[in-house]
Amino acid sequence: MPKNKKRNTPHRGGSGGSGTGAAAATAATAGGQHRNVQPFSDEDASIETMSHCSGYSDPSSFAEDGPEVLDEEGTQEDLEYKLKGFIDLTLDKSAKTRQAALEGIKNALASKMLYEFILERRMTLTDSIERCLKKGKSDEQRAAAALASVLCVQLGPGIESEEVLKTLGPVLKKIICDGTASIQARQTCATCFGVCCFIATEDITELYSTLECLESIFTKSYLKDKDTNVICSTPNTVLHISALLAWTLLLTICPISEVKKKLEMHFHKLPSLLSSDDVNMRIAAGESLALMFELARGMESDFFYEDMDSLTQMLRALATDGNKHRAKVDKRKQRSVFRDILRAVEERDFPAETVKFGPERMYIDCWVKKHTYDTFKEVLGSGMQYHLQSNEFLRNVFELGPPVMLDAATLKTMKISRFERHLYNSAAFKARTKARSKCRDKRADVGEFF
Repeated sequence: MPKNKKRNTPHRGGSGGSGTGAAAATAATAGGQHRNVQPFSDEDASIETMSHCSGYSDPSSFAEDGPEVLDEEGTQEDLEYKLKGFIDLTLDKSAKTRQAALEGIKNALASKMLYEFILERRMTLTDSIERCLKKGKSDEQRAAAALASVLCVQLGPGIESEEVLKTLGPVLKKIICDGTASIQARQTCATCFGVCCFIATEDITELYSTLECLESIFTKSYLKDKDTNVICSTPNTVLHISALLAWTLLLTICPISEVKKKLEMHFHKLPSLLSSDDVNMRIAAGESLALMFELARGMESDFFYEDMDSLTQMLRALATDGNKHRAKVDKRKQRSVFRDILRAVEERDFPAETVKFGPERMYIDCWVKKHTYDTFKEVLGSGMQYHLQSNEFLRNVFELGPPVMLDAATLKTMKISRFERHLYNSAAFKARTKARSKCRDKRADVGEFF
């Protein structure tokens, strides 16, 4: 990112194929500015054009191989040519075409740093996202919100991302609080609102306003009847989970005074979510509690929690849960996570993890860093490793220093071709199948013996 685009202060942090359809749309593009594009509807769209549009929307076009796409499918100019076509297609009359274009842009930005390209077209992209959020339906709104998140990740902290948030923030907030909107759209918008605010906001009042908006959503899952031991999940539970996780992310960049206030408000209410019958809600609540304990102890080394015995008893029960009415996969996942949460609450211990990307390693050694990493991994998907290598904003958040410059020869030796990956995966699959067969044979022998 150019130096003149950055703030003077560091950001706060926790520790593809081309076709005739695109060519026609791109011909109307000049420096990212919109011209009158002749739209087409679902009814009169030709099969040929729609097939090209669906090809653009295929996530594997950009996301499957990450930055290797350019080496295999063309040059930087080819990629920018395709993206110009996508940007024009966000104006199309067909909702499917607009959605495909939004997803194509999002996948490209997640797999390649295109700062200069999107900087010139930032206003055009923001206008397209705003239009799709306001007028689109569930799937289109989700695609637009996902693109907004990746757009801010590309721009990083600065006046440009602030303007994106200033434009899209009110629209995202309206959708999140709109009870008539699709739950899935509200869920994606909640994550987007939290991520964009984490990156872009410098106005402390805007940060507090976002926290209150997200609080108004997930607190609806709090246990209200003292005589009830289990919180029954509803269609809104997935929205409440996303709002809670986005709220927890923003809590990591709040001033100490605000953190103390939020801890006093939620420390005694949040444990009630551990009794939810939704495994993802239980895990989200447990990880949020672990992070809150970490923040509290960071401010006061002798921090004392009054209901510690009751809380540890709940966490230990979840870490050893053997209820037969729960799915085995859910129980395994829950027990693994809550063992770590129990250690964090009781012993102030965190099981360190190592993330490898290119020739570098990143050590996740606290709940704040883990939650931040998990959030951006959800936003960027398979492009997370590439952004950790190249995105100055993310490297600043995780304290990785400036990007490591590698020559082309070194990069080439580090890459594994698609064919080599196929051979490796095939061999691994055969080995697993053989091992399972042997295991089944042994069980059969034991059964015959008895």
